[in-house]
Amino acid sequence: MTTSQATAVADTAPRTNTALLELYRDMRRVRTFEERVGELFVRGQSAGSMLHLSIGEESAAVGVASLMKDGDTFTTHHRGHGIFLARGADPKRMMAEIGGKEEGYCHGKGGSMHIADMGLGHLGANAIVGGGIPAVVGAGLASKREGKGSISVAFFGDGAMQQGILYESMNMAALWDLPVLFVCINNQYGMGTRIEQATKGRALHERALAFGLNAETVDGLDVREVRDTATRLIDAARGGKPGFLAIECYRFFGHARMDKSPYRSEEDEAQGRAKDPVLFARTALIESGESAETELDGIDADIGAEMDATIDFAIASKEPQLGSMFRDVYAPDQPEPEAVATRIDRILAGE
Repeated sequence: MTTSQATAVADTAPRTNTALLELYRDMRRVRTFEERVGELFVRGQSAGSMLHLSIGEESAAVGVASLMKDGDTFTTHHRGHGIFLARGADPKRMMAEIGGKEEGYCHGKGGSMHIADMGLGHLGANAIVGGGIPAVVGAGLASKREGKGSISVAFFGDGAMQQGILYESMNMAALWDLPVLFVCINNQYGMGTRIEQATKGRALHERALAFGLNAETVDGLDVREVRDTATRLIDAARGGKPGFLAIECYRFFGHARMDKSPYRSEEDEAQGRAKDPVLFARTALIESGESAETELDGIDADIGAEMDATIDFAIASKEPQLGSMFRDVYAPDQPEPEAVATRIDRILAGE
């Protein structure tokens, strides 16, 4: 359901043979993990008072991340759990991080909105709207100069379409022919503001055309279409032609876990949730005869058990020691600063 294409981009088939069943499994893992994140919050076991679920956006995370390779890098926004999981993250370590525990990816200091892992190319999630976008320009420039053949992908929401840093980044990526892809996950709401109340022009990809990028919009209902569209743009980006992809989804729940969406009508939510990419893929598998319903029930049950274990792992994980707050903050060859309480105790002791 692609609505537009920027310039002529080679319509090549995906490089891997990822079948719909694999894509379904990955989307189901993202969906179930996010459901368990919400449960962790309700239990009062999450760190901080805010977390943002990506339920309804699974096709965007899986459709793009399934095409990324070792050496590729990416940034996410505050709604980035699913993207990181689709890229290969360990859900137990993710849940521990969301719980603020030592076993988490950032030893509990990142929480839900600031998870990062250089080993998987995750340059960091960012709670600032559009804050992670310019990092991929630097990563793309490094890849080009070093001849790595890798790409860097910026994931962000439709709210970032009103941020100037996006346009500066797109302009620079186009000017320098960088291997970069900008991915806008348009879930129709920026916090409580419907997109048509935020911008007159809703064909978001057209803005990227003005900067000379390849650009397309795709309906996020069918993960296969998302993946096929992303394939064209990623292939071109690896060749030095940056791209922009807008994926139209629907945010099933409120802006944050505690948001009950009083700004949305029941009719709006019912219509939006009818565009469920996980259910669509499941139905397609059954109707095509590729998978039996009992087989998918078994997959769902296994994933449910896997994600149940993430909560147990997070709750059982240990709290970080106070002194670890300085770890990974200063350069390795620099002495860690002394905690104020320790300094006071030392002074009072006359040391």
